[in-house]
Amino acid sequence: MSAIDRIKTQLAAAPVVLYMKGTPDFPQCGFSAQTVGALKALGAKFEAVNIFEDPEVRETLKSFSNWPTYPQLYVNGELIGGCDITLEMYRSGELKELLAQAGAVAAQ
Repeated sequence: MSAIDRIKTQLAAAPVVLYMKGTPDFPQCGFSAQTVGALKALGAKFEAVNIFEDPEVRETLKSFSNWPTYPQLYVNGELIGGCDITLEMYRSGELKELLAQAGAVAAQ
């Protein structure tokens, strides 16, 4: 399976997918840790993909998303952004709303 096919399969498998350095329990960069922290603070259900485990996906995702850095957060197959955008949306309440619409957090 090509890297593009693996990415498409990963994005189709869950409403919220985070491509990150490391894992949610052991993030390997501060930006990935902060993004996971925001998702966990909201009680979000999400799939995490450790980009260090698949170098081909790591490189291909940059052109697939037209986003050069990690982490990359996707909701319903669409790129939301990286750490800064995710944290800004978290602080404004926009992230919780988006995740609730995707069925990844309980709506209040």
